[in-house]
Amino acid sequence: MQRLKSGIASIAVSVFAIALSGCSAIPTSGPGRSQVADAGASGNVNGIQVVDVTDAVARELYSEHATADFATVLGDKAMFRQQLGIGDSVQVTIWEAPPATLFGAAELDGKASVSGSHATVLPDQAVDASGFIGIPFVGNVRAAGRTPSQLQAEIVARLTGIAHDPQVLVRLSRNVTSYVTIVGDVVTSTRVQLTARGERLLDALAAAGGVRQPIDKITLQVTRGQTVASLPLQTVIRDPRQNVPLCAGDVVTALFQPYSFTALGATGKSEEVNFEAQGITLAQALARSGGLQDSRSDAQGVFVFRFEDAAALQWPAVPVRTTIDGRVPVIYRFNLKDPNTFFVAQNFMMDNKDLLYVSNAPIAEIQKFLNVVFSVAYPVITGVQTFR
Repeated sequence: MQRLKSGIASIAVSVFAIALSGCSAIPTSGPGRSQVADAGASGNVNGIQVVDVTDAVARELYSEHATADFATVLGDKAMFRQQLGIGDSVQVTIWEAPPATLFGAAELDGKASVSGSHATVLPDQAVDASGFIGIPFVGNVRAAGRTPSQLQAEIVARLTGIAHDPQVLVRLSRNVTSYVTIVGDVVTSTRVQLTARGERLLDALAAAGGVRQPIDKITLQVTRGQTVASLPLQTVIRDPRQNVPLCAGDVVTALFQPYSFTALGATGKSEEVNFEAQGITLAQALARSGGLQDSRSDAQGVFVFRFEDAAALQWPAVPVRTTIDGRVPVIYRFNLKDPNTFFVAQNFMMDNKDLLYVSNAPIAEIQKFLNVVFSVAYPVITGVQTFR
């Protein structure tokens, strides 16, 4: 009997040893909280930075990632003036008070008499590559960059002294420069002629037939010369200040950008989750991924993995190692056992392609280990007892 008991004890010890040696092979959804912390230890070859996110860190990141709005970058005051450009065609009409002889001797396109004055309509002419048009008895007059009224005043000044009380009317007969171009994910890419009314961003979008995708997935980009500004379409719709007036030569591009993050670990669901172009917070991301699993999640082990700009923060581990494209691999760490962190989670903005990971609680790993031990030991002990 004594030998049988010793045999049972030996078997139990052997089973426990085997189970213990196989502990590292227990299935898990990913690294634990301590393993993630070790990834950011100084001297790690991958240059991973582990950052504990506080309110100050969240605010600094928000400031770093925030893009200037249209009203700030492009201006929100109507400022369109019909300026002539190279390729535009104009019609110039000149009146002279009686006795009008300067243009009266010339057989031009049209003549009319208004209260005894003599009107001469010059043939339409395009602004040449140098920006000039030609006026008889005056010569070349710069038109490019001037409004029709400014060109009128210049012609009157040049005719004064050689014509009798000259009056001039300049009319834009063919417009090729005062346009805005709308391209991208719109129903019809088109060009919209600007008028003195001062067309705005949404006017141009409407002229293109609107967008083909849901508005919360569209980002508008306005290119003005060397300046490029972007803003979610939903922001432009909600904030009237962002519906800025357009300028000649602007290019409006509607970009379909389905942003997403990936949720893994002890969350309600592990999947890729789409979100709107205007962005979501970590709190919203956790809710959309099903929250933390109460049975196995570690509230102190909530992480966001991201490749961050090198200048985004003062990094804890130096020297800072970057990827080949100049990015820093960062793990942002959140402790949701601290109620203050829930406020931080409402200020921390998710980026496109972020990875949200929630680690298993240590007790969950112990529970799985014990399940393995008992699943192996119980049949053995039951068999021995049956043999007895």
